[in-house]
Amino acid sequence: MNQQVAKRMQGITSFYVMELLRRAKHLELQGRDIIHMEIGEPDFPTPQAVLDAGNRLLKTGEVKYTAAAGLPELRAAIAEYYRRQYGVTLDSRRVFITPGASGAFLLAFGISLNPGERIMMADPCYPCNDNFVRLFDGETQFIAVGTDTAYQLTAELISGHWLDTTKGVLIASPSNPTGTLISNLELEKAIRQTRSLGGCFYSDEIYHGLVYGEPVNTALAYSDQAFVINSFSKFFGMTGWRVGWLVVPEAFVEAAEKLAQNIFISTPTHSQYAALASFGAGNIAELERRREEFRRRRDFLYENLLRLGFKVACKPEGAFYIYADCSAFTDDSFQFAKDLLEVEGVAVTPGKDFGHNQAEKHIRFAYTASIDRMAAALTRLERYLCR
Repeated sequence: MNQQVAKRMQGITSFYVMELLRRAKHLELQGRDIIHMEIGEPDFPTPQAVLDAGNRLLKTGEVKYTAAAGLPELRAAIAEYYRRQYGVTLDSRRVFITPGASGAFLLAFGISLNPGERIMMADPCYPCNDNFVRLFDGETQFIAVGTDTAYQLTAELISGHWLDTTKGVLIASPSNPTGTLISNLELEKAIRQTRSLGGCFYSDEIYHGLVYGEPVNTALAYSDQAFVINSFSKFFGMTGWRVGWLVVPEAFVEAAEKLAQNIFISTPTHSQYAALASFGAGNIAELERRREEFRRRRDFLYENLLRLGFKVACKPEGAFYIYADCSAFTDDSFQFAKDLLEVEGVAVTPGKDFGHNQAEKHIRFAYTASIDRMAAALTRLERYLCR
């Protein structure tokens, strides 16, 4: 009996797309050409300025632990970034450097969520968010959302679904898998509604920077009580370096420091020094160039998916995903994704990875491949649909 897996693991789900990725890698080993549009990882290399900064630190040999909360210089640089980008004054004491955004979620829920309490979030959403809640013996309160709210929660939905056991609300904007945004006005209303109900507000902002229309605001512009999760992985192009950050309300600073000491010790030191170089003017200019390329890719993929007969009710305004309705071709998007990989060598993500809300009708396409590679994928996809 002592050898049994913990009961909490019964509710922890794995990525269905990982099954597809394993199969894709196997097919590649057999010599097949696979076009990857399934993983949310930019295809651009780490920016040179970031590589140089990381290498300089490595060459010193002084790759020691940092303070659990992170390099003071990096925390200060992030606080300054909020001032420049959003006009928000932020005490760097409230900024905690974490091993990716995943570490930020663990820290945020670890210091705020009690067993049995619920976190409200949209369905569809990023699947790990549910698992983070479950890890702390909380419960996820999924709210089905659709095109009428751009797949986002609203103040009205929050109020209408609030329970005695609801601890707080998580909103991701831009969102994964839909790439949609919550407007600044609706964000402010959602924060105000959550606070009036006595709840915590968690803002997933890891795709900030990758926005293609009107600029978005941080939740910190409307409340200094919000938990804000961000990362150097997406806009800053540092996925494998594993650096994220969490901004906590003042009342949670001591608790965050204590928990970070115990579960992380510290985020990798060379990664933190590399991340510090992300804020240089030359590097930001390079990242803006990449953002414009993602915009071109979005427009190209969006127009061609519509041409092929997919439905995309909400053109994505951020991130690098299109969540497409494939019900004209199948009532089982997971089987569709598996067959597309086997027959044509195109890897995409099935909707069941993102919740239960019409999941079987949707496919997520990541435009993290070049336009040339996506053009080849679309040719294969069209051939598959016409077979």
